[in-house]
Amino acid sequence: MTSSHTDCHFCLQSLRGRKYALRDENAYCVPCYDSLYANPCEECKKPIECSSKDLAYKGRHWHEGCFRCAKCSRSLVEKPFAAKDEVLLCTDCYSDEYSSKCFHCQKTIMPGSRKMEFKGSSWHESCFVCQYCRQPLGTRPLITKDNENYCVPCFEKQFAHHCYACKKVITSGGVTYHDQPWHKECFVCAVCKTQLSRQRFISKDEYPYCVDCFSKFYANKCAACKKPITALGGAKYISFEERQWHGECFNCVKCSVSLVGQEFLTRQDDILCHKCGSAS
Repeated sequence: MTSSHTDCHFCLQSLRGRKYALRDENAYCVPCYDSLYANPCEECKKPIECSSKDLAYKGRHWHEGCFRCAKCSRSLVEKPFAAKDEVLLCTDCYSDEYSSKCFHCQKTIMPGSRKMEFKGSSWHESCFVCQYCRQPLGTRPLITKDNENYCVPCFEKQFAHHCYACKKVITSGGVTYHDQPWHKECFVCAVCKTQLSRQRFISKDEYPYCVDCFSKFYANKCAACKKPITALGGAKYISFEERQWHGECFNCVKCSVSLVGQEFLTRQDDILCHKCGSAS
């Protein structure tokens, strides 16, 4: 600009007919202004003279021609860019070097765009959706199955088991009985309602029973010891003329020899080995 001021504020030389710069309402000739106030360029380290355009970013300054990508040297003037460890990069170079890939589409998540983090992977916000209803998951509760994410309602609709007893969703654990899923707390003895998920039980007419209830109401009684005969553990029993015995109770009433797999004789309600029966 042409001076309307008389002298340079620093060197006091006349400014008439010369260009000058203003700072704090004081006029300086160009050489004085540059020596006093010009910022050094981050790239070439030379002063950015008042006749040059000064581009600033976070307290640092560049000549217009020096404001370039540190990797490919393309100009960043009026272009989007990113900074990494104080180095400026165009978005393409930054993406190649540092940007993460979307777990879903495998495309680069560009600097400045919103991304979601889940189980150590990054996602575009638009890719982080329920696999079934395609609605954004954001920070909503979700369930993952086979590397696909589902909102809870869709997962329950598509995959969750419903308890055979109460018909509600089984969210964890559960018991399978007669190919049907049950909550552990719903799988109980048909008589006393004791939970059966961690104890032995016996099935009758498609209903489960604890051992005590089954023995009390349904098990046959041993003709010898009068105790219930159950099939738990694969126990063997002997049946003869509508009477049953535990395998270990099927003995001769006189000599107590086991009659399992042996010939025997009967006398009224007693069973005898062939020897004892013949001697009587």
